[in-house]
Amino acid sequence: MLADLTAGAVEDAEARASERPLAAVETAALAQRPALDVLAALAPADRVKIIAEVKRASPSRGDLAAIPDPALQARRYEEGGASAISVLTEGRRFKGSLADLEAVKSAVTLPVLRKDFIATEYQVLEARASGADLVLLIVAALEQDALSRLYALTGELGMTALVETHSADEVDRAVDLGAAVIGVNARDLSTFELDRDLFGRLAERIPAGTVKIAESAVMVPADVAHYRAAGADVVLVGEALVTNDPVSTLRAFLEAGA
Repeated sequence: MLADLTAGAVEDAEARASERPLAAVETAALAQRPALDVLAALAPADRVKIIAEVKRASPSRGDLAAIPDPALQARRYEEGGASAISVLTEGRRFKGSLADLEAVKSAVTLPVLRKDFIATEYQVLEARASGADLVLLIVAALEQDALSRLYALTGELGMTALVETHSADEVDRAVDLGAAVIGVNARDLSTFELDRDLFGRLAERIPAGTVKIAESAVMVPADVAHYRAAGADVVLVGEALVTNDPVSTLRAFLEAGA
C-alpha cells in the first residue's frame, strides 16, 4: 500500500510538472516568505503539543469528513490550541490538494505541514511554493540516499522535515540523518494495523533534544495521555478532530497531556 500511494503521488506530481515546470516551481518557492520556526513551535514543554490534521479520507477508514472549507477548519484548530496544522495533500485516497494547503496557510499563524507521499525534489519545492513550513518524509518509502537528499533540500529551503518511522531500524536511519523532528506512526503502512505501544518501545532510541511525535491511534483523551506518558512531546491527530467538534476535542486532548 505504501509503495502504491507513493507511486501515485509521484505520478500526480509529474502530471503537475507538465503544466508547471520545475524551474517555475523553484522560482515560486524561493519567492515565498521564510518558513516559520517549527522547532520553536514544537519544542518540548511542560504539556503535550498537538499537530491538528485537515483530513477528508484515508485508505483505512474511507470518507471521514467533507471539509468544504479547510481554512475554517484550520482556524478552529488554532482556536482550540493546536501548535501546528497538518494538511493532507494527496488526492487519490485522502482527497486532499495543494489548494487545501494554500488555503490553510493563508488562514492561520501556525506552522503548516504538507503531509503527502514525497519522493522527489519537485514535491519538496512545490510544498515550499505553496507555503509549507514542514514536509513529511517517510523513511519506509525512501532509500537512504534519497531520504538524505530530500532532507537536505528541505533544510536548504528553510523548512523542517518531519521524518516518519515505523520500526527501530527506521528510527536509527532518522537519527543517522540528524533529524530534529522524528515521528513514530502507530499505523503499519503495509497492513494498516495499529500498535499504540510502538511509540513507547521506540522513543528511547530517539536522542534527547529531538522533537518526538506520536502519530495515529488517537481517538480519546486517554490516548493522548498514553503517548505523553511514553515520552511524546507532540501528538498528531486527524480523524478524531474532523469527526468531532475540533475546538472542544483539542482542548480535552491538551488537558489530558498536561
